[in-house]
Amino acid sequence: MPLKLAQAFATFFGVGYFPLCPGSAASVIGLVLAYFLAPAKALSIVVFLTVTLVGFVSSDVVEKNLNRKDPSLIVIDEVAGILLAFFYLPFTWDVMFTGFFLFRAFDMFKIYPIDRLENISGGAGVMLDDLLAGLYTNLTMQAALALARFWV
Repeated sequence: MPLKLAQAFATFFGVGYFPLCPGSAASVIGLVLAYFLAPAKALSIVVFLTVTLVGFVSSDVVEKNLNRKDPSLIVIDEVAGILLAFFYLPFTWDVMFTGFFLFRAFDMFKIYPIDRLENISGGAGVMLDDLLAGLYTNLTMQAALALARFWV
């Protein structure tokens, strides 16, 4: 993949250059994308898989070019992670708010084994920790919603 194209994808079309908290900014963009994709489950899957595949390749190219491990301008991993985090969740304000902050917490605090995935080199290391944070978020939210239905 050519470097300029890889930079466009890895920064999620420039969101990674946001001056404050580019990962959180990309997570908000990903949440909005997930919201609009939610009614079309098949399209949600296709977009998630595409973003993820492009993320593995583009983040690998950019990371190697910058010669830095997981630079903050690479944010396609946050977009892929939050797409996974909100897959098959209802888009109510409380779910969106809770899920967003839960995803950011899992992503930032890197609980086991997310911390181990970050040590993998290249695009895989960039992407896998956020994908697992997204999976943790989704499973936690699904469990919380199931318990809420049970208790109500």
